[in-house]
Amino acid sequence: MPRNRDARLAVLGSPVPRSRPAGLSSRSATALRRRIVAGALVLLSIVLITIYFREPSGGGLHGVQSGGAAVLRPFEVAAERVASPFRDGYGWFAGLVHAKSENSHLRAEVDKYSQLATQNANAAQENADLKRQLHYVGSKEFPRDYDYVATDIISRPPNEFEQQVLIARGSSSGIRFGDPVVNADGLIGLVTQVAHDTAQVTLLTDPTLKVSALDLATRATGIVAAGQGRGTLILDRVSKSQVINQDDLIVTQGWRFGKLTSRYPPGIPIGFVSGASQNDLDLFWQVQLHPKVDFGDLQSVLVLVPKNRH
Repeated sequence: MPRNRDARLAVLGSPVPRSRPAGLSSRSATALRRRIVAGALVLLSIVLITIYFREPSGGGLHGVQSGGAAVLRPFEVAAERVASPFRDGYGWFAGLVHAKSENSHLRAEVDKYSQLATQNANAAQENADLKRQLHYVGSKEFPRDYDYVATDIISRPPNEFEQQVLIARGSSSGIRFGDPVVNADGLIGLVTQVAHDTAQVTLLTDPTLKVSALDLATRATGIVAAGQGRGTLILDRVSKSQVINQDDLIVTQGWRFGKLTSRYPPGIPIGFVSGASQNDLDLFWQVQLHPKVDFGDLQSVLVLVPKNRH
């Protein structure tokens, strides 16, 4: 009995040899076959290429190639016809995208150069206006008892019933209520409100503004006021005994009575006589004026400040 038990233990304790899985040998055989097939195809390709280039143009391989091309030609034409609309559509879409991109680029360039042209035109106009103002300040026509404050117009009337503009200088520059405002062409108006850095100028075309004036040629006197039409002026209170001629220049009269003086210095141009009429019932001439100042195109002005203000 013990002997049989020892025999069984010897049998159980001895190592059992492992068998190799069948899948490994099958996988190796498949890989080997693939390598053999690939090598054979490569070898066959080399042989066919060598024969093709060595045989004459009428050889067998050339004939096979021509035959294959003839057989496949209908399929090639059909594929070409099927693909053509898609290719054309792609080309049209790509061209459209490119055209839109190019159009946007050109628009940006046009806007850029238009803006530069506008800026250059504005700069040229401002430069010319400044030269005219400086020439006027240095001329003998400029009132000798006045200094000036040059400034720009920063706000215009919102509608035709308001005749005030805002300028970019105020009391900090020495401007006060009642200072006359001119440019190189003539009288513009009067300062009617003043802040620290800005001021309001009431234009000569406002109905509330009246200016003593005279005909520079005949010395006829009257009162300049706003006319019936927008931007027009009249010379009122000119007696029939005085002479008024077409195209006469009307200027500010100016006056002095003791220590009192008029708001406006004498000799500032106002406008030209564009029409004058009278009848037996009227006591005064009916005189229309064409303003010398273009009130619709004001850019910069000169505020006249009396030298004796200090």
